[in-house]
Amino acid sequence: MYLRYYLDENGNRVYTFKYVNSEGQPTQSAHPARFSPDDKFSQERITLKKRFKLLPTQRPDVQI
Repeated sequence: MYLRYYLDENGNRVYTFKYVNSEGQPTQSAHPARFSPDDKFSQERITLKKRFKLLPTQRPDVQI
């Protein structure tokens, strides 16, 4: 269960675990995103990981 919230008539956050509020409107997640969609340097990080073979798809298979 994740903490969620909705705004009341005064604009204050009301926290809940429900996915819809009492008026039937969907609630929003109260947790921050794991990454920023506005990340300016993601392409550089991916390029570096490719260069040094650190991407998960470039790792050798694990023998069990």
